[in-house]
Amino acid sequence: MIDTTSQIITSLLAMGMALAFIIADRSSPTSRALALFLASVGVSIGIGSQIAYPRHFHGIVEWWDGVFAIPEAAAFFFAYEWILRVRRTVPAAGLKTRGPDMLLRVAQGLALFYCLMALLFPRLRLEQFRSQGFREVFMVRDSEFWLFALPLTVGLAISIFSSLLMLRRRPDRAEATRLIAFALAAPFMASGVVLPVNIAPVSAAIGLLILLVGGVQYHVVQGRRAQFMSRFLSPAVAELVGRRGLKSATDEQTLELSVVCCDLRGFTAFTAATESRKVIAILREYYDAVGAAATECGGTIKDQAGDGVLILVGAPIPYADHALRALALARKIRERGMEITARWSDQDLSLGVGVGVASGFVTVGVIGAASRLEYTAVGPAVNLAARLCAEAAHGEILIDARTIELLDEEGRQGQKHALGELLKLKGFQQPVQSYTLIAA
Repeated sequence: MIDTTSQIITSLLAMGMALAFIIADRSSPTSRALALFLASVGVSIGIGSQIAYPRHFHGIVEWWDGVFAIPEAAAFFFAYEWILRVRRTVPAAGLKTRGPDMLLRVAQGLALFYCLMALLFPRLRLEQFRSQGFREVFMVRDSEFWLFALPLTVGLAISIFSSLLMLRRRPDRAEATRLIAFALAAPFMASGVVLPVNIAPVSAAIGLLILLVGGVQYHVVQGRRAQFMSRFLSPAVAELVGRRGLKSATDEQTLELSVVCCDLRGFTAFTAATESRKVIAILREYYDAVGAAATECGGTIKDQAGDGVLILVGAPIPYADHALRALALARKIRERGMEITARWSDQDLSLGVGVGVASGFVTVGVIGAASRLEYTAVGPAVNLAARLCAEAAHGEILIDARTIELLDEEGRQGQKHALGELLKLKGFQQPVQSYTLIAA
């Protein structure tokens, strides 16, 4: 009787890891590739131990036995695909990336070549390559052995080289951890193909556990950052992060965008004369309304301080129509803000809402340590939006000239505005021409 308990346990471990990673982040192409890699490893070990090995142990080798190599080749193929997708989430940092990417495609081609040779020469693969042990790597010079060993060895070397090469880009800690884990785990997992049956599961299990440690560390760090992302950034940013990675999505960049700033009128007097529980209730309702409006228009909340909210439209996700989106957002804030302030105002204490909108080139990015992150924006447009907001009366939206210039003809028709006052604003040497967004 053949004891395959260790193979079954290792197969279940690989399949369980695949399921865990896909559940943890099913929307990420990177996680899907990793799950396919692990699932292929599990299927390969399971089929090999429960179907292929018992047949071969009794000397049964058919012309179609090469199909048992398909899960093995798939594991190598998806492992290289995973590295490719990780490479796309790590900023290039000015380095050339096309060459290493092409090398990984070559590695995938070598995995397919191994599969083709296994389909054409199943008996040769079984007798000259499978379960031969490391002794063969150093002592055997038969071309039949290297027909199968060479493509897998070269492909594996390319994948490890490409993983370690990414460290030159200075990826964040989470990304670097799982790249190093893969580089350490890959030789253990790949050696399961050539090691004897009684040793192969142990080697594969060691590789899986190393990969698991790196993967868990990655998701722990990403989970902490997700709390930051979900609080301040729009759902569209979450999708961007899943596709490109946190560092790439929030890396420092300078781009033209629009800034919307709003705050409550009469809030200081209202706070002084109202119990704190009631003040918190109105702030919660106000923040919820502004946050919902920002989400609808693709805005990113940069700051919430007291009764003031500052929103970026056009970062981290750039929008060609950021000015039009900003004005639509300003209208929503005015409309919903006036409804809220009307309900909370009385004869003695009156609340209102004012909005300012400005456009221009702004430098944005994430600053801080792993324990505390802040999405920052620096540029004249940020200050201008805040100053215009401070000048706006209740129910008024003040806009700068650049925002008007960025509107196309249809946008100007839909967002009617009137010439406002020439304002002397703190921090601006020259008077600023303002415009007023006319209520629909």
